[in-house]
Amino acid sequence: MAQRTTEVIVGLFMIAGIAAMMFLALQVSGLTPKAPESSYTLYANFNDAGGLTPRARVSMAGVTVGSIREISLNKETFQARVVIDVNGSVDNIPADSAAVIRTSGLLGEQYIDISVGGDTESLDDGDTFYSTQSAMNLERMISNFASGQ
Repeated sequence: MAQRTTEVIVGLFMIAGIAAMMFLALQVSGLTPKAPESSYTLYANFNDAGGLTPRARVSMAGVTVGSIREISLNKETFQARVVIDVNGSVDNIPADSAAVIRTSGLLGEQYIDISVGGDTESLDDGDTFYSTQSAMNLERMISNFASGQ
């Protein structure tokens, strides 16, 4: 009887451990179900999207204000077209702001940082960033340095 009780306790402990691991995995991956927050869509065109991925963060002054919904190739300009969902609470991004691809740390994930401009008009739903700065490609920089360009 004591052995049966021990087995049940160990089984419950294992189930709780697996549930905790699943919870942590979902939290880290960003797949947790959240209440849909109102948002609006902005677009940015980059010559090189680097390692950007859908669901990557979009930040302003270090604060996350949205996420990347989709990345596709614009077949007319041959640029990467990034669709950005911005939180509805951040509705006053100046129209002359720039979208810059940055990296978290030395080898971290890439994200879009919005460099705030000084225009009095704001970007509206469906607008495109006029100024963008593509990802820094370390391999290309080394190649250019080695070839003397």
